[in-house]
Amino acid sequence: MKYAVLGRTGLKASRLAVGGYVFAGVNKARGWDPYSAEGRQTAIGTIHAALDAGINYIDTAPSYGNGHSESIIGEVMRTRRDECFLATKVAGHGQDKAAVIRNVEESLKRLRSDYVDVIQFHGGTYSAADTNHILNEGPLDALLTLREQGKVRWLGLTTEDAYSALDLVESDQFGLVQVNYSLIHQSASLHLLDSAVRKNVGVAVMRPMTSGILQRLLERLEPSWLEAADPFEVCLKFLLSDSRVGVINVGMRWPSEVQRNVALVDRYEPSFDIAELPRLTAKIYETDDAANGF
Repeated sequence: MKYAVLGRTGLKASRLAVGGYVFAGVNKARGWDPYSAEGRQTAIGTIHAALDAGINYIDTAPSYGNGHSESIIGEVMRTRRDECFLATKVAGHGQDKAAVIRNVEESLKRLRSDYVDVIQFHGGTYSAADTNHILNEGPLDALLTLREQGKVRWLGLTTEDAYSALDLVESDQFGLVQVNYSLIHQSASLHLLDSAVRKNVGVAVMRPMTSGILQRLLERLEPSWLEAADPFEVCLKFLLSDSRVGVINVGMRWPSEVQRNVALVDRYEPSFDIAELPRLTAKIYETDDAANGF
């Protein structure tokens, strides 16, 4: 397994992380139900397989099945807590200090741990009012209090909309940002990823495999591409090729998925840095000319 240091946190995390949503999401078409007794045991086995393979970062949230994902992970943490970095989330929108503290403490009980390595504000899109509320009206103060008590180590945030999280990243209050960034969602590359590098904020990625959106598009627009290449593999290679990305959160349901993804990470060596990929038409033309001797 390959590892990366997550900015100022200093956490040396595996490039591949266990994404916890799958332990709360039912997918009947694929025979997946983590709420059944069999599904729960399979999920627990998958987490053990991930730790055995060198994956040392697990990310979840209380909203994943109303605590179900955290409870499954907690079963493994009873005996293997010291083998991984554990990250979960808490809602910051509209909550006061007391509510944030209470919710994090409830997560700790489900996770069967006295602390989490990273606690993240669970956000989609942040308005100016949301940002002000988090920073100045109680939620941030709650996390700082929990950190003083030793219940959380590092503060982070998650975002579906990279641009809306820029002010929070620039605030110097957070050691990690988790962003929706993938082959088809690349807005973070225009600003947030560079800002995170400049502020020494670690970067984790959500929805690395596009949550299946790319696959659905190809099925309808150009199914032959699905026969020529594995879109999941291409998506993972894209992120492994970006020097700004630390942790890639992948939802893995079965041990076989863990083995497949770990094998890809181990064997893949990027040939160029996605961070240097031109993002404007003029720059594309300029670099094309230079590459062809003009």
